[in-house]
Amino acid sequence: MHLSEEIGSRLQEERKRCGMTQAEIADAIGVVKRTQANYEAGTSDAPAPYLSKVASQFGFDVPYILTGVRTNLAESALSEIEDCLIKQFRSISEEDQKAIRRFLEAMADDAARHRS
Repeated sequence: MHLSEEIGSRLQEERKRCGMTQAEIADAIGVVKRTQANYEAGTSDAPAPYLSKVASQFGFDVPYILTGVRTNLAESALSEIEDCLIKQFRSISEEDQKAIRRFLEAMADDAARHRS
């Protein structure tokens, strides 16, 4: 397998990890579906602006796509809602943060009991 094909295969893997179709990614990024298919097949190389967009919009692990080595960023990438919650959490007092942690622990414990 050539490098372009390996990169394309990893690009496809990241798209599938996000649960999206080629058409959905293409539409969101502003390319035609055939271009997306070519990137994933390795018949065309994805340019830097495209990779930047899929990283910022969908959390694609671009270093992984290019090198085959996972970064911690993709594993810990936050959704927009999670990022917003963390910012809000950081903006409140330490006492309120403790109260929220206690509340979340109680909810997690309750969820665990219901799964058992």
